[in-house]
Amino acid sequence: MERYGYIRVSAKDQNPERQLLAMQEQQITKEKIYLDKMSGQDFSRPQYMKLLKKLKKGDVIIIKSIDRLGRNYGEILEQWRKITKEIGADIQVIDMPLLDTNSFHEDLTGVFISDLVLQILAYVAETERAFIKQRQAEGIAAAKQKGVKFGRKGKELPDEFEKYYQLWGKGEISIRKAARALQMNHTTFYRRCMERQKIIEKNCSEM
Repeated sequence: MERYGYIRVSAKDQNPERQLLAMQEQQITKEKIYLDKMSGQDFSRPQYMKLLKKLKKGDVIIIKSIDRLGRNYGEILEQWRKITKEIGADIQVIDMPLLDTNSFHEDLTGVFISDLVLQILAYVAETERAFIKQRQAEGIAAAKQKGVKFGRKGKELPDEFEKYYQLWGKGEISIRKAARALQMNHTTFYRRCMERQKIIEKNCSEM
């Protein structure tokens, strides 16, 4: 039986020292620690893949916390199944003793509890993501009702836009000539004129 440590930080400039200390406390030697410096969104990580190839039945993977294994709980569940069921190795999560299949290796109830805890964590994570999306949607809807505009801010209009808008409105100049004088694209000039017209019509209807 071999004991391996897996460490992940999200970026190259982040310090893995806290996780390394946790591995030392678990008496994991340096050559058996695998470290990835990248996002936890998926499991396409070089050191993690290398560790999986190394794992054999009865081996143990030790991680500091479940989010060091990954961020996507659907994929965490799949990796958990692959490690514990297909390979027959164990997982120990230092910060959460209930997620320690090694402690319950011969105890089916313990293994069941460990799997159940992980399922609950996955449910909570997915539910929280759904709540966040719902709150964002509600916040955007409320802001739009108050007149807040989203998206890219339009470019400032040229100083003489109003002058050429009035000339075009009176039929004294063509769209292309007005746009050329303002150094604008003629379709942009026309669109901005239409926007200006809608604002004027709205203000008149509210008077």
